[in-house]
Amino acid sequence: QVQLVESGGGLVQPGGSLRLSCAASGSGFSIDAMGWYRQAPGKQRELVARVYSSGYINYADSVKGRFTISRDNAKNTVYLQMNSLKPEDTAVYSCHARIVQWALEYDRWGQGTQVTVSS
Repeated sequence: QVQLVESGGGLVQPGGSLRLSCAASGSGFSIDAMGWYRQAPGKQRELVARVYSSGYINYADSVKGRFTISRDNAKNTVYLQMNSLKPEDTAVYSCHARIVQWALEYDRWGQGTQVTVSS
């Protein structure tokens, strides 16, 4: 099955930037949608940003104008550039992909990466 490997989390001061990456590996698959979710302590997981194979992108209102998602289809990789980070952006960020493989569709999640915004 397809695996997702994330990188790029860490500790950053308010106003700083981080870039998350998520690469999908496997064989005989395509990706319909790929994106990032986050979950802060005591809160439900929420969509941050998602890009579809069509190129359509949607963002959570709370990150619009600060975060940018991009996708490299040749590398099956999605990136999340996070600028002007705020303490409320602190969460575990998880990559998600909707996989199409061998005429089946299924969801795949990454292991999650911690993003902490603090002075």
